[in-house]
Amino acid sequence: QVQLVESGGGLVQAGGSLRLSCAASGRTFSSLAMGWFRQAPGKEREFVAAIAWSGGITSYAGSVKGRFTISRDNAKNTVYLQMNSLKPEDTAVYYCAGGPSISTNDRGYDYWGQGTQVTVSS
Repeated sequence: QVQLVESGGGLVQAGGSLRLSCAASGRTFSSLAMGWFRQAPGKEREFVAAIAWSGGITSYAGSVKGRFTISRDNAKNTVYLQMNSLKPEDTAVYYCAGGPSISTNDRGYDYWGQGTQVTVSS
């Protein structure tokens, strides 16, 4: 079993930056692909970014490419999402997830955190 806990969300002005962290418990973290998803009010959950277990492969949604960076530190059992040039449309609850392989589909992930709120004001 793997438990995931996100942190780092908050309120930021448009153009600002935030770094989300997702700390994992369990010895299997380094073998998991990790993803970030988000869900805005009244909308479906959507893919944001994902990273392979080694960190050597990453994937981004088109809406965040060039602004967000996903990374991981397997020694610390933590995955990060650096978010720059934030826009009001980035406002959502952000979730980290872990699964057997990198995927843009939320059904590809077995483990989920509780989410952290990110609010970007205009």
